Order: sequence, then structure tokens, then C-alpha cells
Amino acid sequence: MNTKIINVITNRKVIEFNYDGENRIVEPHCYGFTTKGNEVIRAYQIAGFSSSGKMGWKMYDLSKAENIIELDETFEVRDDYKKVDKGMSIIYCEI
Repeated sequence: MNTKIINVITNRKVIEFNYDGENRIVEPHCYGFTTKGNEVIRAYQIAGFSSSGKMGWKMYDLSKAENIIELDETFEVRDDYKKVDKGMSIIYCEI
């Protein structure tokens, strides 16, 4: 279990990290494991690289995330956030 991720979700802190070689800035809302056993976060991307060219809701495999940095910026829960993420079989923390 990643206590750093739990802390940023609990404190609603924006994080920045390198993912697949590109920078991302996200608002993490949920942390757990997928049904395939991958450690992930569900987050709303607000800046940085996106292969689709779009910001918004994404699931990030933490095995591909490097140099996770907690930023000073906080965020509010997104209106369209859905609790109990169906993409996760185990949820350790969510807003």
C-alpha cells in the first residue's frame, strides 16, 4: 500500500509525475488495485502530455509512474466523480 498516494488523496493535493516518459499533472481521487492486480489511481488530468490530446478522467498504472511529486495546489472533488470505481477490485482510499 502506498501511503504517499493515500496522503495526497486524503489532503486533496495535486500531483505531478512522469508517465511513459511524459509529464502529467493530475487530481487523484481513488487508489487501489485493478481486477488484474495492477496498482492504480483514478485521477482527473489537468495538464501535461496526453496521447489522446484530451484532459479528463484517466486511470494510471503506478508501475509506469515515476518521480511522483506532491504540489502545493489543492483541488475540489469533481462533480462527475463516481465513487466505488468499477475498474478496481480493491480500493484503499478514495475521496
